[in-house]
Amino acid sequence: MATSRKILHADCDCFYAAVEMRDNPALREVPLAIGGRAEGRGVISTCNYPARAYGIHSAMPTARALRLCPHLTLLPGDFDRYREASRQLLAIFQELTTIVEPLSLDEAFLDVSDVTRFSGSATWMARWLKAECLRRVGITVSVGAAPTKFLAKIASDWEKPDGLTVIAPTQVDDFLRELPVTKLHGVGPATAKRLEALEIATCSDLQRIPIERLLQEFGKFGRRLFELARGIDDRPVRVERERKSISAEVTFASDLQSLIQCRAELGPLCQRLEARIARHGEPPLAGAFVKVRFDDFTLTTLDSRGASPSLDTYFSLLEQAWARRKRPVRLLGVGVRLVSEDARRQLSLPLDATAGNSAATWYRCSDADRTSPPNWGDRSSGN
Repeated sequence: MATSRKILHADCDCFYAAVEMRDNPALREVPLAIGGRAEGRGVISTCNYPARAYGIHSAMPTARALRLCPHLTLLPGDFDRYREASRQLLAIFQELTTIVEPLSLDEAFLDVSDVTRFSGSATWMARWLKAECLRRVGITVSVGAAPTKFLAKIASDWEKPDGLTVIAPTQVDDFLRELPVTKLHGVGPATAKRLEALEIATCSDLQRIPIERLLQEFGKFGRRLFELARGIDDRPVRVERERKSISAEVTFASDLQSLIQCRAELGPLCQRLEARIARHGEPPLAGAFVKVRFDDFTLTTLDSRGASPSLDTYFSLLEQAWARRKRPVRLLGVGVRLVSEDARRQLSLPLDATAGNSAATWYRCSDADRTSPPNWGDRSSGN
């Protein structure tokens, strides 16, 4: 693993709710959520920490959130304001380095390996970033610093909200030793269950498994597990990354045996998808798709270009995909294709979704610390 890289992952704390609380301080101490109406079978996009104390979280159906907290303040969201705050944050990131990879409106990777400001200290860069975002935009940001992207992302979530965690190269092995495997990118409930069956709970456990066994048990993902458990992640921070789609998928612990069982999973998947689309600022949509992986590991993806990505559309696509194999289903996913930046410019489309194509519209219609080397600084928290 290369130890010369210094990667920051900046992640805003409950971003949409944070913008609302910034603009209306009276909302800071009350349970607050941004999301769709309960009667429209909407879902929660994000919520503040007082709301989380009631068990509310993103992608939760609004109706359930209101049952958990009847006095919840629910707002529909103002994506123009969220996008403007996001643009201001991105400008601050780019003052530190031009190597910035936005992941959504509220998070980004920054490669600060060659930055000479702050004597090259990743910790002081992160502190500056947090302070400037709060001073100029009024938003708290949690930042993780590490030699790799996946560790930086884990670090940013380590001491939320308003946290700062640094994992220096000399600390990687100790950090990973007790890290639960469920923290590894790509390890969902189904993979976690299989790892548990192999008595693998931490990265230390995972490091003891030969790569041949991991490849046998998990296929190509076995190599990824082998590498992540050792802190290996050579992915670069990519500038000019254009997202082409947004999706939500689930790998089942037990294969689904029938089309009826598959159909029953679409509602929850669509709720997760809606929350993800909202996090990306409800961009213009070009169509919908369904992805199905069968028990023999064959993969089928079906698109419906230009069609309204409604629950009915997903039902239809699922039926067609099922008909291709008629076998038990291991993985099911739903997603939307996005209008490209070039197409938006050519067609003079606004940055926000048009009324007939926005995620909110189609979904409602469908119902559905320690001393470290000088160039890294000390591990610290912004709490």
